[in-house]
Amino acid sequence: MAEPGIDYAAVFQALPGMVALLTPEMVYADVNEEFLRMSGRTRELMVGRYLFDVFPDNPGDPAASGARNLRASLQRVLDTGERDAMALQRYDVESLERPGEWEERYWSPVNAPLLGPDGQVVLLVHRVEEVTELIKARGARGSRARVLEAELYTRARELQEGNERLRAAHAREREVALALQDAMLPALGDIGHHRAAVRYRPAVGYLNVCGDWYDLVDLPGDRIGVAVGDVVGHGLQAAGVMGLLRSALSAASRVADGPAQALEVLGLYARSVEGAENTTAVETCVDWDTHTITYSSAGHPPPALLHTDGTVEFLDRATDPPLGARPDHIARPQATTAFAEGDTLVLYTDGLIERRHEDIDTGLNRLADSLVRHRGTAPEPLADALLLDLLPTVGTTDDTALVIVQL
Repeated sequence: MAEPGIDYAAVFQALPGMVALLTPEMVYADVNEEFLRMSGRTRELMVGRYLFDVFPDNPGDPAASGARNLRASLQRVLDTGERDAMALQRYDVESLERPGEWEERYWSPVNAPLLGPDGQVVLLVHRVEEVTELIKARGARGSRARVLEAELYTRARELQEGNERLRAAHAREREVALALQDAMLPALGDIGHHRAAVRYRPAVGYLNVCGDWYDLVDLPGDRIGVAVGDVVGHGLQAAGVMGLLRSALSAASRVADGPAQALEVLGLYARSVEGAENTTAVETCVDWDTHTITYSSAGHPPPALLHTDGTVEFLDRATDPPLGARPDHIARPQATTAFAEGDTLVLYTDGLIERRHEDIDTGLNRLADSLVRHRGTAPEPLADALLLDLLPTVGTTDDTALVIVQL
């Protein structure tokens, strides 16, 4: 919370470094006094104008790339919502006193996002360190200094080019990850005519794949199997283990005599899969003929059943340790609860409710409160509402899978 009495506009103007605020369209929203002084521009020449109209590349230098590199950096911040530090740039500036003449300038920019309540970038913070005098002073001290200056500039360009190659490799890896995700997670068509919604949110920085999964399968009669699970870890390795376990549980649920037996089979299989230790999962069987939900949990947070009267029931009467946690095979527990038409079943992974240094009951209560506030909402908008209510606006540190079924 901002302290009362602090004039943050005045603080911004008094900052000792060059700082500008840009809109997502890269138009100057504001600049501080130091930026005006060092750039030799007036506020009228900058605020409200497109950045690259104010500072274009030198048209007389075929190798000029400062504007192109800066535009790419700002676009990365817009796309990722993350800070981007640029290598040293030669970015010449046209003289206002002598139009058509360009002054040799060197800049070290850092660009950062300012995020709105919805997590979207609303402003770009563009900070520039002017190092022209330092570079020229190096050159004035003799040939050795000029060699060092040239070496510094060359190494900075090489670093920038290396970063661009790494970003391209990261983009290719992300494409592979997205294809892997699409192949591993089922489509909603798998549950027939019943209304449902699914959501999948990986932790920040993990290529949009994770070890969380969901599964929905048609079963004989007017029944469906719904499951979620959580493999320890993030990224491609956890996603690979997830794919194996999800497929195994999906197959087991089709032939097993109830959710408990399906998890028993999965537990035996998990012992042969490296990285599957301590995986949690919950399997449910929804039967519309008997209006019952049969369920079993392997160390997983309990599914929530939102009743039409506004009460929330957590299905926690059949919970056992995670997969592979016991050295010996022991039959898993199973329980059954009744539902009424119009109730809503919610399965999720721990990323939806758990927070560091917070008791799990606090997260469960937060989930229950959100469900009650949005009762009567269809699965698709309810899924969006739960994510908005329960996940951090930015910087999600845990994966989240969510399944909602209208009963």
